[in-house]
Amino acid sequence: MRGPVFLVAAMALFGVLDANSKLLAGTYPASQVVALRYATLLLVLFAARAAVPGAGGTLSTAHPFLHLARATCMLGSGLGFFLALREIPLAEGYLVYFTAPFLTLGLAALVLKERTGPAVWWWSFLGFAGVLLAMWPGLAAGGPVGAYLWALLGTACYAAVLTINRLLRHETGAAVLILWSSLPGLIVLFPFAAMEWVAPGPRDLLALMANGLFAGAATLCLAIAFRHDSAARLAPLEFSALIFAVGFDLLIWNVWPSGWTLGGAVIVVFACLMSQRAASSAARP
Repeated sequence: MRGPVFLVAAMALFGVLDANSKLLAGTYPASQVVALRYATLLLVLFAARAAVPGAGGTLSTAHPFLHLARATCMLGSGLGFFLALREIPLAEGYLVYFTAPFLTLGLAALVLKERTGPAVWWWSFLGFAGVLLAMWPGLAAGGPVGAYLWALLGTACYAAVLTINRLLRHETGAAVLILWSSLPGLIVLFPFAAMEWVAPGPRDLLALMANGLFAGAATLCLAIAFRHDSAARLAPLEFSALIFAVGFDLLIWNVWPSGWTLGGAVIVVFACLMSQRAASSAARP
């Protein structure tokens, strides 16, 4: 049961991270919020290594360009979701995020040369149709098209991160992954964060730094989950993220999901499960 428990814990932590970011989005620019997230992760990493020399494994890598590509995609994902959730409910943003498995399958076929059958693509098209169904009322009323595009960009970047993770699967040490994902992002964002800086009070500073802890803990839970169980068994549990998203929408913003959102969610979840089943069948010799 370790795998499922850690997977659901990761989804809960990502939900807390996104809800906290949405609360901060009205006051602080994206560059500052994400830069402080990276800075906190690096601070925790080096504090841990000062207390326990070598904690987290080596900091060096034989694949620096892959790590830099991963860092770039993580930066795009973090900024994309932050800018999207500033304007749309968590549940709607998560519906776009649930298209990541479809994008990952496409990248796996293009980059990793994995076999996929035509059924995979048909289920993927259905999944995107479910997202469009959920978005339709907002788009028809002239809603935040830009927010949905940011969510799609964040999702595409996240799918790229998952693909690169598979290329880096032999580098399992936490230290090298944290360093090479956080330091480049912090270097890129620092000038923008400095120009746009909004001085936070003590409470907000803690909330901004907490994002780094939530992100690090969620990523660690994910790694532990997939270490203890197969992707086929764990993948369906990722949809528990929608429960946390709807819960935070209700508790914090008193936003109920519309019938369109719920209908789209049913289609997306069903299409995801069927596409993964079709992909597994196509991969068998």
